[in-house]
Amino acid sequence: MEDVIKEIGIDEEQRLYIKPLSAKFSMMYREAIEVNWNQNTMALYGGTPRKWSYLDWYKQIIKGASLQGCLLKLSVQTKWVNVPQELQTQIAEHHA
Repeated sequence: MEDVIKEIGIDEEQRLYIKPLSAKFSMMYREAIEVNWNQNTMALYGGTPRKWSYLDWYKQIIKGASLQGCLLKLSVQTKWVNVPQELQTQIAEHHA
């Protein structure tokens, strides 16, 4: 299965999150990779960047979705919320 990334952002707790367009990941906790699904916001999110950078968390969230059988893809419609331009560029290059 494939899905488009609707939104990528950094929340008030400084965690990176990814909102897929339609996929849901209510069983993400079973992967035990520190990526969680928030049913209220319909977003996957990682931890705060201490040892890992935001790019590392992005890769981990994408990996988690993949382990759940879903390939998440950026699109020109992907909305960026509180994400610095440098990180947007790094994420886009990761998908290139």
